[in-house]
Amino acid sequence: MVLRQIEGSLHGQGLRIGVVVSRFNQVVTSRLLDGAMEGLLQHGVREHDIIVAWVPGSFEIPLVAKKMAESNRYEAIICLGAVIKGETAHFDYVAGEASNGIAKAALEVGVPIIFGVLTTYTTEQALDRAGGEQGNKGFEAAESAIEMATLMRLLGGSEEPLA
Repeated sequence: MVLRQIEGSLHGQGLRIGVVVSRFNQVVTSRLLDGAMEGLLQHGVREHDIIVAWVPGSFEIPLVAKKMAESNRYEAIICLGAVIKGETAHFDYVAGEASNGIAKAALEVGVPIIFGVLTTYTTEQALDRAGGEQGNKGFEAAESAIEMATLMRLLGGSEEPLA
Protein backbone atom coordinates (compact mmCIF):
# COMPACT_ATOMS: atom_id res chain seq x y z
CA MET A 1 0.00 0.00 0.00
CA VAL A 2 1.43 3.38 -1.01
CA LEU A 3 0.42 6.34 1.09
CA ARG A 4 0.29 9.79 -0.41
CA GLN A 5 1.91 12.19 2.00
CA ILE A 6 2.66 15.87 2.11
CA GLU A 7 4.67 17.84 4.61
CA GLY A 8 6.06 21.31 4.96
CA SER A 9 9.70 22.15 4.47
CA LEU A 10 12.23 24.39 6.18
CA HIS A 11 12.73 26.54 3.07
CA GLY A 12 11.63 29.97 4.22
CA GLN A 13 12.38 31.88 1.04
CA GLY A 14 9.50 34.20 0.15
CA LEU A 15 7.67 33.77 3.45
CA ARG A 16 6.41 36.73 5.44
CA ILE A 17 6.42 36.08 9.17
CA GLY A 18 4.90 38.05 12.05
CA VAL A 19 6.34 37.74 15.54
CA VAL A 20 4.49 38.80 18.70
CA VAL A 21 6.73 39.15 21.77
CA SER A 22 5.82 39.80 25.38
CA ARG A 23 7.75 42.59 27.08
CA PHE A 24 7.06 41.02 30.51
CA ASN A 25 10.04 38.83 31.50
CA GLN A 26 12.00 40.53 28.72
CA VAL A 27 15.28 39.05 29.95
CA VAL A 28 13.85 35.76 28.69
CA THR A 29 11.68 36.90 25.78
CA SER A 30 14.44 38.94 24.14
CA ARG A 31 16.52 35.74 24.01
CA LEU A 32 13.58 33.85 22.53
CA LEU A 33 13.29 36.58 19.89
CA ASP A 34 17.02 36.30 19.12
CA GLY A 35 16.57 32.55 18.63
CA ALA A 36 13.51 33.02 16.43
CA MET A 37 15.27 35.58 14.26
CA GLU A 38 18.28 33.29 13.91
CA GLY A 39 16.03 30.41 12.88
CA LEU A 40 14.06 32.44 10.37
CA LEU A 41 17.13 33.98 8.75
CA GLN A 42 19.04 30.68 8.74
CA HIS A 43 16.17 29.08 6.80
CA GLY A 44 15.96 31.80 4.17
CA VAL A 45 13.34 34.25 5.44
CA ARG A 46 14.50 37.76 4.54
CA GLU A 47 14.86 40.22 7.40
CA HIS A 48 12.54 42.75 5.75
CA ASP A 49 9.84 40.03 5.55
CA ILE A 50 9.76 39.74 9.36
CA ILE A 51 7.68 42.13 11.48
CA VAL A 52 8.01 42.10 15.28
CA ALA A 53 5.21 43.44 17.49
CA TRP A 54 5.86 43.92 21.21
CA VAL A 55 2.99 43.56 23.68
CA PRO A 56 2.92 44.21 27.45
CA GLY A 57 2.54 40.57 28.53
CA SER A 58 1.66 37.06 27.43
CA PHE A 59 -2.04 37.68 28.10
CA GLU A 60 -2.06 40.24 25.28
CA ILE A 61 -0.34 38.00 22.71
CA PRO A 62 -3.46 36.29 21.26
CA LEU A 63 -5.23 39.52 20.27
CA VAL A 64 -2.24 40.92 18.39
CA ALA A 65 -1.45 37.54 16.82
CA LYS A 66 -5.03 37.27 15.56
CA LYS A 67 -4.98 40.83 14.20
CA MET A 68 -1.72 40.11 12.35
CA ALA A 69 -3.11 36.85 10.96
CA GLU A 70 -6.31 38.53 9.78
CA SER A 71 -4.29 41.12 7.84
CA ASN A 72 -3.34 38.51 5.21
CA ARG A 73 0.21 39.93 5.25
CA TYR A 74 1.84 36.93 6.94
CA GLU A 75 2.05 33.22 6.19
CA ALA A 76 2.64 32.47 9.88
CA ILE A 77 2.75 34.21 13.25
CA ILE A 78 5.17 33.27 16.05
CA CYS A 79 4.10 34.03 19.63
CA LEU A 80 6.90 34.41 22.19
CA GLY A 81 6.45 34.90 25.91
CA ALA A 82 7.51 33.64 29.31
CA VAL A 83 5.05 32.93 32.11
CA ILE A 84 6.95 31.98 35.25
CA LYS A 85 5.10 30.48 38.20
CA GLY A 86 5.11 32.61 41.29
CA GLU A 87 3.35 32.24 44.60
CA THR A 88 -0.14 33.04 43.30
CA ALA A 89 -2.62 31.57 40.84
CA HIS A 90 -1.79 34.38 38.36
CA PHE A 91 0.44 31.93 36.45
CA ASP A 92 -2.45 29.54 35.79
CA TYR A 93 -4.73 32.23 34.42
CA VAL A 94 -2.17 33.92 32.19
CA ALA A 95 -0.65 30.70 30.82
CA GLY A 96 -4.06 29.16 30.21
CA GLU A 97 -5.55 32.19 28.51
CA ALA A 98 -2.46 32.74 26.35
CA SER A 99 -2.54 29.10 25.23
CA ASN A 100 -6.28 29.03 24.59
CA GLY A 101 -6.28 32.39 22.84
CA ILE A 102 -3.44 31.49 20.50
CA ALA A 103 -5.04 28.16 19.56
CA LYS A 104 -8.45 29.78 19.04
CA ALA A 105 -7.00 32.55 16.87
CA ALA A 106 -5.20 30.06 14.62
CA LEU A 107 -8.33 27.96 14.14
CA GLU A 108 -10.55 30.98 13.49
CA VAL A 109 -8.26 32.68 11.00
CA GLY A 110 -6.68 29.64 9.34
CA VAL A 111 -3.13 30.96 9.58
CA PRO A 112 -0.46 29.05 11.53
CA ILE A 113 0.03 30.79 14.87
CA ILE A 114 2.89 29.14 16.71
CA PHE A 115 2.90 28.81 20.51
CA GLY A 116 6.36 29.82 21.71
CA VAL A 117 5.31 30.88 25.20
CA LEU A 118 7.41 29.29 27.93
CA THR A 119 5.53 28.15 31.03
CA THR A 120 8.06 27.34 33.71
CA TYR A 121 8.35 27.15 37.47
CA THR A 122 11.50 29.28 37.71
CA THR A 123 13.40 31.97 35.85
CA GLU A 124 16.34 29.57 35.61
CA GLN A 125 14.18 27.03 33.76
CA ALA A 126 13.00 29.76 31.39
CA LEU A 127 16.55 30.91 30.67
CA ASP A 128 17.60 27.30 30.05
CA ARG A 129 14.94 27.16 27.30
CA ALA A 130 15.83 30.57 25.89
CA GLY A 131 19.35 29.80 24.72
CA GLY A 132 20.64 27.86 27.71
CA GLU A 133 21.06 24.15 28.35
CA GLN A 134 17.69 23.25 26.79
CA GLY A 135 18.36 25.12 23.53
CA ASN A 136 16.26 28.00 22.30
CA LYS A 137 12.52 27.47 21.98
CA GLY A 138 12.35 30.65 19.88
CA PHE A 139 14.49 28.94 17.24
CA GLU A 140 12.23 25.89 17.39
CA ALA A 141 9.14 28.10 17.05
CA ALA A 142 10.67 29.68 13.93
CA GLU A 143 11.19 26.26 12.38
CA SER A 144 7.62 25.28 13.22
CA ALA A 145 6.33 28.49 11.62
CA ILE A 146 8.24 27.84 8.40
CA GLU A 147 7.18 24.21 8.23
CA MET A 148 3.52 25.05 8.85
CA ALA A 149 3.52 27.97 6.40
CA THR A 150 4.98 25.81 3.63
CA LEU A 151 2.53 23.00 4.43
CA MET A 152 -0.40 25.42 4.29
CA ARG A 153 0.81 26.60 0.88
CA LEU A 154 0.75 22.99 -0.34
CA LEU A 155 -2.69 22.37 1.11
CA GLY A 156 -4.20 25.55 -0.26
CA GLY A 157 -2.40 25.87 -3.57
CA SER A 158 -3.63 24.86 -6.98
CA GLU A 159 -0.51 22.86 -7.72
CA GLU A 160 -0.55 19.13 -7.06
CA PRO A 161 1.81 18.65 -4.06
CA LEU A 162 2.85 15.14 -5.10
CA ALA A 163 4.40 13.84 -8.30
